[in-house]
Amino acid sequence: MKSTLKIAALAAAAGLTLAACSTPAPSTDPTTEAGGGETSEATDAPEEPAAGPFSIGVSNAFVGSEYRTQMIEAIEEVANEYKEQGLLSELVMENADADVNGQIQQVRNLINKGVDAIIIDPNSATALDAVFKEAEAQGIKVYAIDQAVETESVLNIGISQQDLGAASAEWFAAKVGDGAKIVTIEGAAGSPATEARWAGAEPIFAEHNIEVLTHGDGGWDQTTGQTVATDLLATYPDIDGIWTYDGMAQGTLKALEAAGKTDSVQTMGEARGGFMRMWNDLRDTDFDTAGVINPPGTGATAMHFAMNELQGKTLDSSKVTDGHSIILPLAPLVTGDNFDEIWEQIKDNGDGYVVDSIMSADEVAAYFQ
Repeated sequence: MKSTLKIAALAAAAGLTLAACSTPAPSTDPTTEAGGGETSEATDAPEEPAAGPFSIGVSNAFVGSEYRTQMIEAIEEVANEYKEQGLLSELVMENADADVNGQIQQVRNLINKGVDAIIIDPNSATALDAVFKEAEAQGIKVYAIDQAVETESVLNIGISQQDLGAASAEWFAAKVGDGAKIVTIEGAAGSPATEARWAGAEPIFAEHNIEVLTHGDGGWDQTTGQTVATDLLATYPDIDGIWTYDGMAQGTLKALEAAGKTDSVQTMGEARGGFMRMWNDLRDTDFDTAGVINPPGTGATAMHFAMNELQGKTLDSSKVTDGHSIILPLAPLVTGDNFDEIWEQIKDNGDGYVVDSIMSADEVAAYFQ
């Protein structure tokens, strides 16, 4: 796996260290009674925190995405560091395309294998509730990444997809102007991230009296995004812009190039190698865009949270939102102002690379009492 980049400008603005993760050593503090003396063999003595090694399961039900590939690679890299420390015995993968019912089975498979914790990129915000409760009944802690779920026993860890949608829409609205007519190409219908991003964008567009003529379903896929964009450009030849994100942004840009409209139809993007390469090739034209950053390294960050809790550490409640969410700070948009710096650092990583950030073990430790 490619090393996570150190992008100083992003780190300063987002409060994150964009660097390879370090792994904490097991706690060696002796268990003591409330009065400070040594623990006795009395039945009411506090339970000594588990020392491991632990096993952690991963459920990912969408594999046709560069984002998810990079997410899994980052999880595996951090897992290997914990294995070297003797804290992790096994990383159990359930990594295959599946609908909601298939993902429910993935989680049940992990429960049956007796894992101590589960990291999941969920297909639904609500439909997995019952199986999450099955895991809870077995003492298995669940961590939802990338997309939040409503189950209160699950700890959501990630950026706010709603805030990401709002930030993207703010930049885009300023470019197309008040009263513009646009179309959108969004992620798969019903996906928690799709719904959250639109919840952030919709009021921004309404505030600027921007008319959304239709919503296209790009299915989180570059090829699908290109096909949908091509169709929409033919159906709505006079639109002012196409609001999109993820791998669909590169597909949309390909459609705009093919139609000769890169300078007349505004588009939005995401900070990925392929999109930024095409953007770089258009820098000497009137083309302008911006890219949001949705870090796939959130899964690796969640691994740090899981290992802390498995070792008996307690989250600082002041750092938890809504009782079960850790909201990570957004990195600033990639724009024409910071493009050169970021492109210089990622240009050799390939089209599939997603600009990333992973919290270090020390940074995650600051979330615990």
